[in-house]
Amino acid sequence: MEKKEDIQYCFQDGNSTCRKALLSTSIYITLYIFFSLISAVTVFLNILVIISISHFKQLHTPTNLLILSLAVSDLLVGLIVIPAMTVAVMESCWGFGGYFCAFHFYTGFLCTSLSLGNLVLISIDRYVAVCDPLLYHSKITTTRMMCFISITWWCSIIYDAVIIKNFVNVQVPSRCLTECFIVEGITWGNIIDLVTTMVVPCSVIITLYMKIFVVARSQARKVFSKEAASVSGVKTLQANKSERKAAKTLSIVVFNYFICWIPFLFIYSFFSILLDNFLSYFILFLPLVNSLINPIIYAFFYPWFKVTAKLILTLKIRGS
Repeated sequence: MEKKEDIQYCFQDGNSTCRKALLSTSIYITLYIFFSLISAVTVFLNILVIISISHFKQLHTPTNLLILSLAVSDLLVGLIVIPAMTVAVMESCWGFGGYFCAFHFYTGFLCTSLSLGNLVLISIDRYVAVCDPLLYHSKITTTRMMCFISITWWCSIIYDAVIIKNFVNVQVPSRCLTECFIVEGITWGNIIDLVTTMVVPCSVIITLYMKIFVVARSQARKVFSKEAASVSGVKTLQANKSERKAAKTLSIVVFNYFICWIPFLFIYSFFSILLDNFLSYFILFLPLVNSLINPIIYAFFYPWFKVTAKLILTLKIRGS
């Protein structure tokens, strides 16, 4: 049985429904430093991606515009979602009011929708590039891609506002005025949101990438065929090889998203109450780390990002 003097409350009157989390000072400080570093590095790396693509006109391609859009949503995660989530998890006593609590969850939902929307567009872009390369530049133009990205952003902004207002009960409840959480329970709104924002987009992404790799494998075999003997054939195959390489790189981004989000969504959907242990904290923050990993993937697989990042960090961007 717990001793009353060993328990700390959000209120001095001993309200037992609003307890403070008891962490040792060293663990408390270490966790805050750790999450702060994740937030700072996420912001820094995604700003590098945004500046690189925005500043250098030669990088203004349809595919890179999608990477830019994804980087902006990842920047929002590092700038707003990770700090707010850190406070919400570390401090059971929420001191920022109900409006910021709702805004915190709205931003998290928005970034999730934007990420998946961008990944769907990336999958479509790569599908056309690999499976119909001769018509790619006529079908997928920079102007059209900017329109698609704008539509994705506006749809996500409006959709998540409707979901937060009508289906998700985000509140700072009267029983404990300083807690910030989503009221648990499976509702039709949750099911509709899960199908709309996860099941359908993920199904589209998986289906398109399966087709991409079937076509890419078929094209790779033609490299060793007699049909590649002509100069025009070789040029076409070289172009296809470049598109396939881009598809493989972006498939790693998609795979990374699934790895980071599936454990969280599985537990949230089927075990709505997360246990208070290290594993639950890890699973809770795993989707947010996805925004940190994406620019690292670009750094490993895109030579242009290495070059532009070096120019930016050495302050030689003005002369470029």
